[in-house]
Amino acid sequence: MNAPESPSAPAHFIRTRIARDLEDGLHTQVVTRFPPEPNGFLHIGHAKSIVLNFAMPTEFGGYTNLRFDDTNPAREEQRFIDSIKEDVAWLGYDWKNECYAPDYFETLYEYALHLIDHGLAYVDEQDADTIRAQRGTLTDAGVNSPFRDRPVAENRDLFQRMRAGGFADGAMVLRARIDMAAPNINLRDPVLYRIRREHHHRTGNDWCIYPSYDFAHGQSDAIEHITHSLCTLEFEDHRPLYDWLIEHLPVPSRPVQIEFSRLNIDFTVMSKRRLTRLVEEGHVSGWDDPRLPTIAGLRRRGFTPEAIRAFCTEIGVTKSESVIPFSELERHLREDLNVRAPRRMAVLRPLKLVLTNFPDAETEWLEAPNHPQNPDLGLRRVPMTREIFIERDDFMEQAPKKFFRLKPGGEVRLRNAFIIRCDEVIKNGDGEVIELRCSMDPETRSGQPGADRKVKGTIHWVSAEHAERAQVRLYDRLFGVPHPGGDRAVDFIEHLNDQSLEILADARLEPGLGEARPGQFFQFERMGYFVPDPDGRPGAPVFNRAVTLRDTWARLEKQLRG
Repeated sequence: MNAPESPSAPAHFIRTRIARDLEDGLHTQVVTRFPPEPNGFLHIGHAKSIVLNFAMPTEFGGYTNLRFDDTNPAREEQRFIDSIKEDVAWLGYDWKNECYAPDYFETLYEYALHLIDHGLAYVDEQDADTIRAQRGTLTDAGVNSPFRDRPVAENRDLFQRMRAGGFADGAMVLRARIDMAAPNINLRDPVLYRIRREHHHRTGNDWCIYPSYDFAHGQSDAIEHITHSLCTLEFEDHRPLYDWLIEHLPVPSRPVQIEFSRLNIDFTVMSKRRLTRLVEEGHVSGWDDPRLPTIAGLRRRGFTPEAIRAFCTEIGVTKSESVIPFSELERHLREDLNVRAPRRMAVLRPLKLVLTNFPDAETEWLEAPNHPQNPDLGLRRVPMTREIFIERDDFMEQAPKKFFRLKPGGEVRLRNAFIIRCDEVIKNGDGEVIELRCSMDPETRSGQPGADRKVKGTIHWVSAEHAERAQVRLYDRLFGVPHPGGDRAVDFIEHLNDQSLEILADARLEPGLGEARPGQFFQFERMGYFVPDPDGRPGAPVFNRAVTLRDTWARLEKQLRG
């Protein structure tokens, strides 16, 4: 079952067009497709397309195909296909048919022969640079190829010999015969087939000629009886070619292409070429690095499919290009996890604290809610002992007036426990604070006469005896500027944020968290939302911070935008 679109989803021009087509009787159901090229991992921009392509048939009745437009054997791999299927399913969507453009290669080849036989395609023996130069410019018409008027029989014979492997790579191409003076450069006799001896992950060595994306894409839509081919705006200039091919080929259906603006998010890059470079040059740990905008990276970081779907629905579908703040994506995650993430205590930068009047070698088990606003999630038992850890940032020896956490002689409440007072500060030979000695007020326990006594600060803690050691990874924006590489004179790599990952090797967790597995999520009280990372193992858990409790970047982003 496909994930439902939010009831508050804004209206948009594609929904209006589809509704009108159905009312006019052009279709009885809506059939869309999500057609990724398997040469990399999907990113959040693809998520917008996925949500749209699956939402429309869900709303109006119909289905969506998952089609791999793998016509370039040089960069396509099975691992990318596997990751794409995993990502789409994780987002909550089921496709009716799993399709592959190579499965249509024989049909596409016959379509190419059809164009040749009707004088609409010809074999060109010029090299790629010459063909490119002859296409002209936006102001100057192109130049006809000297091979443009070959006889039909000669073109057919040459093309058949191309398929049979009779020519070297790059020796010739098949071009559509349209109009070299067309205002749209895409109609100036575009290349339809190239000779390329590359092993294809699906067809092996069966083919040595491969169709262009423009030729394969629209015809694959028609073969699958797609009604509405939804594409991002960079394909708008290609639509006349899409329509020309549909019009001049004996295809079984006539899909329409509709374009919408792609998703752009600040402080990251969405170009597959740039993402590939980040991975291949080792600037990140892989395609699922939690700092990347890939769906695999977002999933590993701790994003939920519900948050991503809500984000993609809220930003809407328009024809206008815009840049969405990354903080908007984080806001949807906060809103989702705030409702359902169970609370736990974790100390990321531990400072030892001794309760001098707590019985030695004794453990007191306290009750704490798993979620303060959701009693249905129940209570948990938390161990309190004489020695505990608190956050190092929760103590300040020379504290300003409005510092309401722990300071010498000051009081705070330990969350779910009692009030303590800092009596003594222990330092090492370098003057570093290594231990605090405090006294508790036993009358401020829950159920005791002083339980309602107020102090201005409440801090979290964990039992030193029972806490589990863990590595915690704090992720931040991958780039330090909103538009990395926006200045073409500067390599976008130079804008990498060297503070995008901080690893805390000695964090202490509330007992039981070490058993958590990827896919679970928690709010570490006062610290943010965290998820287990696959790198963790029994006895050595690893947690990733998915998002902070508050938007700490809002002010900085405003400053950077001027």
